[in-house]
Amino acid sequence: MRLEIAFESSVPVYIQIVEQIKRLIAGRRLRAGEQLPTVRELAKDLAVNPSTVAKAYVELEREGVIVTRRGGGSFVAARVADEYLAGMREDRLMGLLRRTVVEALSLGFEPEELEGAFALQIAAWRERRATRASGIVPPAEMGADKVLFVGSHDLALETLFGQLRRARPPLDIVAVYVGSLEGLIALERGEAHVAGAHLLDEENGEYNTPYIRRLLPGQDVVLVTMVERLQGLMVAKGNPRGIVGLEDVRRGLRFVNRQRGSGTRVLLDHKLRQLGISPTEIAGYNREETTHLAVAAAVADGSADVGLGIYAAARSLDLDFLPLVKERYDLVMLRDFYEGDLVRPLLSTLRGDEFRRVVAAMGGYDVSQSGLEVAVTKSS
Repeated sequence: MRLEIAFESSVPVYIQIVEQIKRLIAGRRLRAGEQLPTVRELAKDLAVNPSTVAKAYVELEREGVIVTRRGGGSFVAARVADEYLAGMREDRLMGLLRRTVVEALSLGFEPEELEGAFALQIAAWRERRATRASGIVPPAEMGADKVLFVGSHDLALETLFGQLRRARPPLDIVAVYVGSLEGLIALERGEAHVAGAHLLDEENGEYNTPYIRRLLPGQDVVLVTMVERLQGLMVAKGNPRGIVGLEDVRRGLRFVNRQRGSGTRVLLDHKLRQLGISPTEIAGYNREETTHLAVAAAVADGSADVGLGIYAAARSLDLDFLPLVKERYDLVMLRDFYEGDLVRPLLSTLRGDEFRRVVAAMGGYDVSQSGLEVAVTKSS
């Protein structure tokens, strides 16, 4: 347990000890049942009078934070593990956020900008912790209150799912990011409730519908637009390699690609064919990542010079961005599920003002069509 005393502060030393021990408990660095240093040990460590530490321990015991056993030492109280701890953690979190928000607002940032920035940072944190799913549990084997999403990754999805998990009552979303094609295949196999796709058809320039006709023949399928978004080249801040467009990728630049079956990979291959560029001319074409943030991270850490992805991912890691296309990202589901009760919170949130406001603030997204039913396809 490490405490630091500000002797020049007007706050009494024993109060500083009390507050720091509470913060350690709130941050779960001290847990219920854990023993504190003895009065003499802590006094020696802090270079303070033992009576000051004793006074702090008395105050903590009075508040029910610690318990002292005669001849046995002082311990974090058991009840701190439940509602007391929850209250302290919430107070600490609100304090941290309050200071950050006030500082940002004082610098001229708008509330919508803060919401978007928070959403981006949370998505980036989740990306760092995530591991690729080893398999998919079919919806029939999941709880009746769970929605299984399989498909292409997008930062707006992180926002949508986060809002649903915080709703009252919350909606439990299980998300597996495997690419647009794999998402539609999972939907066809009954291994997903909702697929996420942004697949461009080269022949007619349509998104998603031609693929659905081929992959889900005879099925009654509903497409709902989540967002329209900018796809482009992500490059290091200041664009030190002087990249102008996709045609530059064959001049020895280190490229980082998305996995086969992703909508971004389909878009890239389409653009390369238009330019007459062979994948064999691109250093790094076979280096694959499964999310936009992973591609952005490769550029940010200098292991790649350029990658194709969405503007929001580039912005989240402070990269420069060269826009190429505006594309539509759809949520795809069978009509029976679309008309059922389980998906209603998702659709309501997608069509709500909060979702639109936060996602628009991320940058690179057009939310004017969010929630719009794009097509109902019954093909044979």
